[in-house]
Amino acid sequence: MNKKGHVLNAVLLSIGLGYLLEPSGTEETFVTILMIGVPVTLGALFPDVDTEFGKHRKTLHNLPILVAFVGFPYFFENLEYVWIGILTHYVLDVAGSKRGIALFYPLWSEEFGLPVGVAVKSRMADLVTVVVTGVELVVAAIIIYRIPQASLELGGQAIGTVLG
Repeated sequence: MNKKGHVLNAVLLSIGLGYLLEPSGTEETFVTILMIGVPVTLGALFPDVDTEFGKHRKTLHNLPILVAFVGFPYFFENLEYVWIGILTHYVLDVAGSKRGIALFYPLWSEEFGLPVGVAVKSRMADLVTVVVTGVELVVAAIIIYRIPQASLELGGQAIGTVLG
């Protein structure tokens, strides 16, 4: 995807995440959207810095970079949501474009993508971006709402088994 697509994805994802995390629709929802939106958008743009140095879709489009940004807040207590932007950039490049990315670079230069993507300059690129964002939000909703509930249910069953 192009920079416009990554920004569109990050902004829509941030709005959706803001409502998933703070669904009241009050001022707190909009504060949450802003709190998430700025770092997610910056993170979504970060991987394309490799268009100016290194090898595009390799140097900054790989799992070691993502892992570094996931770990960063644990060590330095900032950049908490930047990794979400980087992850969504990768998802959009893998699922939304024809080329894919080198997830395991520098160990392996092969680029991985899904057969559903479109060319970066395609007139369908914005539609694909919105569809990918929708899928990301469904996954986020499942992670936010279903996984904790399922964990509580399993925990309750385990405790019931041990106590019963």
